[in-house]
Amino acid sequence: MTTPNEPHEARLDDDLTLLTDTLEEMLKSSGDPADQKYIELKTKAEQALHDVKTRVSNASDSYYYQAKNVAYRADDYVHEKPWQGIGIGATAGLIIGLLLRR
Repeated sequence: MTTPNEPHEARLDDDLTLLTDTLEEMLKSSGDPADQKYIELKTKAEQALHDVKTRVSNASDSYYYQAKNVAYRADDYVHEKPWQGIGIGATAGLIIGLLLRR
């Protein structure tokens, strides 16, 4: 389960997982399989669930690669200009410290 300190994306992933698990369970257990309307709705819901899972997976991969790229660029920058990197780190630490102190 998530805690209040976890990133928003982690909580969103957990919420989507819970939603998809609940929907899958509902699709497996409800309705009269002989009812044509039920069959149509179940097929439509299963397709929507599959589409959402695919989009969430693709978005997660995209965010992961973007974050990895930013980390590599920051690492390269600090290696090329160490003193500027130290200054940026010190400034960021000061600002975060001031914000946390409030």
